[in-house]
Amino acid sequence: MEVRVLRYFLAVAREGSITAAANYLHVTQPTLSRQLKELEEELGTKLFVRRSHSVSLTADGMRLRKRAGEVVDMIEKTEAEFAAKEESVSGDIYIGAGETRVMRHVADILCGIHREYPDIRVHLHSGNLEDVTERLDKGLLDFGILIQPADLGKYDYVNLPEKDVWGVVTRRDSELAAKEVIRREDLLGVPLVVSRQAVNRTAGRNDFIEWFAEDFDTLSRVATYNLAYNACLLVESGLGHALTIAGLADVSDSSSLCFRLLEPRLETGLNIVWKKYQVFSPAAEIFLEKIQAAFGGSD
Repeated sequence: MEVRVLRYFLAVAREGSITAAANYLHVTQPTLSRQLKELEEELGTKLFVRRSHSVSLTADGMRLRKRAGEVVDMIEKTEAEFAAKEESVSGDIYIGAGETRVMRHVADILCGIHREYPDIRVHLHSGNLEDVTERLDKGLLDFGILIQPADLGKYDYVNLPEKDVWGVVTRRDSELAAKEVIRREDLLGVPLVVSRQAVNRTAGRNDFIEWFAEDFDTLSRVATYNLAYNACLLVESGLGHALTIAGLADVSDSSSLCFRLLEPRLETGLNIVWKKYQVFSPAAEIFLEKIQAAFGGSD
């Protein structure tokens, strides 16, 4: 299976048309059609549903799109690392992160790197714990910024110097908005929108679950989320109240939402992680040196 053919396949999947993909790739339509047919024969499965003016992916085609995208991303990342000029530090740093205001500490470091090494490029991937660690384990990311709880056993890491603080995003016209802080008993029997990572029982100790103690399993969880923006839209619609960390929702005076801290205070630590025994590109090595100097050596 050639990488060139995988790129052809991805172009057709993206364009939804062999003609449009051929124009994008600067190849003839018969050539592209032949390559796709040979790919289907090689894999022994049908990848496309062909119509008169468009194509769509079969179930096997959708499976291949995910894998082919990962393969092509990895090859492009490797090619970029080796293309970096020896006489000057250049290249790419790939970082995955969940939503957190603590990211600003990392942003400051990246800004300093850009001033010192203007040929280094940074690529940020936003996602939840599962998404970031999956891409990290496959080599598609150099570093991950993980919000606890997370299993750090297979990674080296440094702790970020600040913690996220939990609270509730609610509509300004709700009963919870009238309270200065939100206590555990305030959340019993009301509809809640909760983070899937926060309610994960498989990552070891979970301070979020422990905060609710024996009441956790009785919570009325009407929805879960992995990124907070869409969760706040559910709150705006009146579906429920979102348990989330501070600094992610628009709670300005012009917003229909407000944020109230939990009482007792609930904080969550964060870590920058990378695979053990990782061999870094020169650009990623510089980032590692900067974060270790700023936040301490690897634990």
